[in-house]
Amino acid sequence: MLEFPEVLTIAEQLNNHVVGKRINNVLPPSKEHKFCWYNGEPAKYDAAIKGREIESVEGFGIFVEITFSNGYKLCFNDGVNVRLESSEKDLKNYQLLIELDDSSNLVFTVAMYGGIFLHDGSYDNEYYLKSKHAISPFSPEFKEKYHKILMDSKPNLSAKAFLATEQRFPGIGNGVLQDILFTAGIHPKRKISTFSDSDKENLLDCIITVLQDMVENGGRDIEKDIFGRKGGYKVCMSKNTIKSNCPKCGGQIIKESYLGGSVYYCPLCQPLIKE
Repeated sequence: MLEFPEVLTIAEQLNNHVVGKRINNVLPPSKEHKFCWYNGEPAKYDAAIKGREIESVEGFGIFVEITFSNGYKLCFNDGVNVRLESSEKDLKNYQLLIELDDSSNLVFTVAMYGGIFLHDGSYDNEYYLKSKHAISPFSPEFKEKYHKILMDSKPNLSAKAFLATEQRFPGIGNGVLQDILFTAGIHPKRKISTFSDSDKENLLDCIITVLQDMVENGGRDIEKDIFGRKGGYKVCMSKNTIKSNCPKCGGQIIKESYLGGSVYYCPLCQPLIKE
């Protein structure tokens, strides 16, 4: 699933490899997907952007957005995989395919759910707008935003809920929060009412530094880029590391279901502090 590190990585790669190229054709889904959503009929995407040039690509929150020379934009969100493939490859199952003028293809697929939305700049989806107007964790203004959200949050909110629900911090989801909380030494179920001032500052620092590490290494090793390569950031807490020992203390990593997903933590390094 695309989260902030992958969004920035993929946007940068697309800027480097497809900007300036022209659209030859846009092919609608070769395979229908019940949980892939579009803005209008995907069969009409071709008429809207065929012959147009890709001008820029931007990443924000849980979205990557491609802008074309006629002002149209194609954005896709956290459940969509995009690959840059040769036209020589036999491509069968996709939810959208854009043929470029250099004989390469942008291939969009969805595993569980996701959206591929072509719009003229007036797209008013709630999640899109929250991501579009979100303050980047790498911005100087992020610290002020973080403390305001923390102050306005209910005291019984858990650390996971604080970071990854209600789009408080678009791009920080159930994936990246695992390593953020592990690095900060905070249990996913710990209530923010138990945070000391140093805990609050430590969590803020870990949000920024862990995300920077992920971005600088081309995303997490549990996700892939536009060439199908895994990211270079080695995730500490995930389904791939559950059988390993904690990289800090050597203790057992615990997996639990919580708030509609799984959490991974070390009970020794991330104690559940209660009031």
